[in-house]
Amino acid sequence: MNSILEHINSPKDLKSLHQKDLGQLAIELREFIIDIVSVKEGHLGASLGVVELTIALHYVFNTPVDKLIWDVGHQAYGHKILTGRKDIFDTNRQFGGISGFPKMKESEFDAFGTGHSSTSISALLGMAISAQLQGKIERQHIAVIGDASIASGMAFEGLNHAGVTNANILIVLNDNAMGIDPSVGALKKYLTNVKTGTAKEENIFECLNFHYTGPIDGHDLPLLVQQLKRLQKIEGPKLLHVITTKGKGLQKAEENQVTYHAPGKFDRQTGELQKKNGAIEAPKFQDVFGKTIVELALKNEKIVGITPAMPTGSSLKYMMEAIPERAFDVGIAEQHAVTLAAGMAADGLIVFCNIYSTFLQRAYDQVIHDVAIQNLPVIFCLDRAGLVGEDGPTHHGVFDIAYLRCIPNLTIFSPLNEMALRNIMYTAQLGLDHPIAIRYPRGRGKTLNWQLPMKKLTIGKGEILKKGTKIAIISTGPIGNMISDMLIALDEPDEIAHYNFPFIKPLDSVLLKEILQNFEHIITIEDGSSINGFGSAVLEFANNVGINKIIKIFGVPDNFITHGNTQKLYKKAGIDKMSVKKYVQQFL
Repeated sequence: MNSILEHINSPKDLKSLHQKDLGQLAIELREFIIDIVSVKEGHLGASLGVVELTIALHYVFNTPVDKLIWDVGHQAYGHKILTGRKDIFDTNRQFGGISGFPKMKESEFDAFGTGHSSTSISALLGMAISAQLQGKIERQHIAVIGDASIASGMAFEGLNHAGVTNANILIVLNDNAMGIDPSVGALKKYLTNVKTGTAKEENIFECLNFHYTGPIDGHDLPLLVQQLKRLQKIEGPKLLHVITTKGKGLQKAEENQVTYHAPGKFDRQTGELQKKNGAIEAPKFQDVFGKTIVELALKNEKIVGITPAMPTGSSLKYMMEAIPERAFDVGIAEQHAVTLAAGMAADGLIVFCNIYSTFLQRAYDQVIHDVAIQNLPVIFCLDRAGLVGEDGPTHHGVFDIAYLRCIPNLTIFSPLNEMALRNIMYTAQLGLDHPIAIRYPRGRGKTLNWQLPMKKLTIGKGEILKKGTKIAIISTGPIGNMISDMLIALDEPDEIAHYNFPFIKPLDSVLLKEILQNFEHIITIEDGSSINGFGSAVLEFANNVGINKIIKIFGVPDNFITHGNTQKLYKKAGIDKMSVKKYVQQFL
């Protein structure tokens, strides 16, 4: 049989097909996604689940004139392939290649850039209102949002506003009972009841003034096309409820939807994950957190853990398995997670609130208003701090030092290694006078023997890792290991000293003043924004104590860093080993 997908380079080509050929196209599109992702890696299950929906949307609507927004963007691979990026799809998430998420600058078919969830309804409503104001009354506006994302507060804010407008919008609720982990909460239970026909008579979306259709089979292409064509003709806000299976078409992905959200490399025929080489590896920082909180919580009954929809990604799953009554997945609700933590801390619990660095940005007001102003000792564990790699600028955790450092009462800590992470967690649960943010990176540490007895740290204390006479390199966080490796490669010259400052706030003022007085050249390095970051804090301190020296700051520059291999991104940001080495060597 001749390939249909081979001849599809735009939705215009798609519209020229007979409707009876769309089923074959779905088969080919699914195979194409599996073929590429099995080798190049990326998000798999979400895109496999919406293959038929993607085809139907582009077949019925006049994109890009009609605006189509994909919430989060994990499920947009089929969309990218059908909208002119098929021949370069193998560069997906690769350095210099296309983004793994919709991106406005990449294609006119990407109506709105995404990466974080629950933004689609608000953005779509903004476009629809704009179309009304400009007299574009025929233009259609469609958002595809999942059942996990629609439970977020921001999605409800958008629904609440849209329901009192006559905006020409269609919300497609892609209901597969999954986010990255299984969906949680009362809304998930309600949608389950809708699917089984046991929901109460009133429909929540109809009560919000949406024309509701569904639930329908999201893998039935003729039915999807029929319903989308019907809804095209109905004015005002509409919601189409479709039931899909995440990972559809690859048995392993259907059976293990959490793992196959982003499975890494796998056998495209069997779905079997690529086996590791068997070498013993250092642990992931997330697993150090996850196993350490269980270890501490088993001894301290006041400890609780909170995560907004990322129990697997944050490794809070270990506590949810061991002590389920004290570990909480609150769904995609970062603001709620922070204020829930504040409420618990106000009543005497010891709260570890684990949120990806980039996602804590969504709860910034709550960090200030509900935690810091009231000086509640919430322990924020910020996973994925720094440059995270292929997920790109929406997911890089490079702003946390900058946006947290200005908040009064807040301590900021970045561990050099796994033991330091364990030690600060142990110290925090003993009792703190202030809230603390502990930032650590995606990926693995360097220490095999990391499960050592924990010890109490002195808040605000730095340390010397190597003595020197002329040049002082001050690092914070795991990037300090790169500096240690660089110094070993340089035969550890006597001129260079290396200091580790895990406490970004408060700084070790005694040690820092000593460094500033005794060295000719001062260098700071961090895997965060160079503006208002750790280096800026050192510079401010020098100014405040009246020491006038040039301080070279190595940090992420004032632009959004693209996606790609982390080593390449470090080089692009100018915080790689060679960039530091080149700067240092001019003084040796």
